[in-house]
Amino acid sequence: MGLVESVESKPLLRALGHDVVARRRGFTIVELLVVVSIVALLVALLFPTIAKARDKALTTQSLANLRGLATANESYSVDWQGRQYTATPDDVGLANGDCSQYLAQIACPPQQLIGWDTFGLWGYFIGSSGKCAQYDWPEACYNWVVYLPMQFGTAANPGGGNSFGSFRIPGIQSFCEYVNGRFYDPALYAPKDVVPLANVSKYFSSAAQFSFDGVHYEDSSYCWSPAAMYHPHVFARSAANADSGDFRHPNTLPAGFRSPSVSQCRYPSLKTRMIEHSWLQNRPTQLVNHHFAGNKTPWFFNHGFNSAPASLFFDGHVELVGCQRAMQAEERAGRLWSRGTPLGTNGYYGGQSFDFLVRTSFHILTIDGIEGRDVLGAEG
Repeated sequence: MGLVESVESKPLLRALGHDVVARRRGFTIVELLVVVSIVALLVALLFPTIAKARDKALTTQSLANLRGLATANESYSVDWQGRQYTATPDDVGLANGDCSQYLAQIACPPQQLIGWDTFGLWGYFIGSSGKCAQYDWPEACYNWVVYLPMQFGTAANPGGGNSFGSFRIPGIQSFCEYVNGRFYDPALYAPKDVVPLANVSKYFSSAAQFSFDGVHYEDSSYCWSPAAMYHPHVFARSAANADSGDFRHPNTLPAGFRSPSVSQCRYPSLKTRMIEHSWLQNRPTQLVNHHFAGNKTPWFFNHGFNSAPASLFFDGHVELVGCQRAMQAEERAGRLWSRGTPLGTNGYYGGQSFDFLVRTSFHILTIDGIEGRDVLGAEG
């Protein structure tokens, strides 16, 4: 009986199978278009969320880098009697800030080293004259620019200082030994700072302290507040002359180049210590600033109203600080950054900004230096 049922069931199974096969067919063009439209809609809806999440992750990494740099700054201060980092000998003011005069009359300062690579020792040497001549180092006083926190030039020649200085070089050996001991280290580069990363990320895995291919050289994404690296008298506020009385050239002050004690910071939760120098948040579509010659310079943090660089404060906390917030702080508290420097009323490369709304050199030219404020809290 079971055999009969089995035999009789086979045609039925074959018939059912044939019916299933007969019903199989491809999608129509209309159905495919509907599916493609749905997928495109989902991608359009999800892409901003994915991009935003990725952007947030990169920003989080930059804030983490700054937390590490906070530890490095504190370690440096412990070793140097509580001082803020400086590459400048304390007595440079006795030589009116002049390299040749300092070498001739005072001393040969410690050379600013970058590190070793396969070709030997790299650094910003100034050993060709005066008390440094005995060492016969290859370079000269044109490297003095990285021994000073920032070069302002003079009122007659404000561009003479080119607004550069040691505030831009946390990778210098005298400080990076408190980080990981390497000039090109991931901790010194913000993950969204794509212009320098494209040039130097290949060196991150190198065993050398410093690597150079003869073409690509990039300073750290982060910078100190140069105003906070000088004696507070350099940027001291003067009620007598609010326009130009908030800056005295350090060359005119015997102790002007002596870096202050960190304990002198009056508003540690409101004074920035380090900041993303390049414009990494809310920048324009162009990666480089066309206002600079050569089209190789990235946007700076104060080049757009909506710029919000990751920032480290003297109390150790990190956050994004918008230019808009800094400008609003000035509206509430009065002038917080100096227009009285040789850089003029545009301040730190203000003339190269992306839009006409932004106007701030907070962090760079903070009035009262380490004793001043860059932003305000809820209490004002």
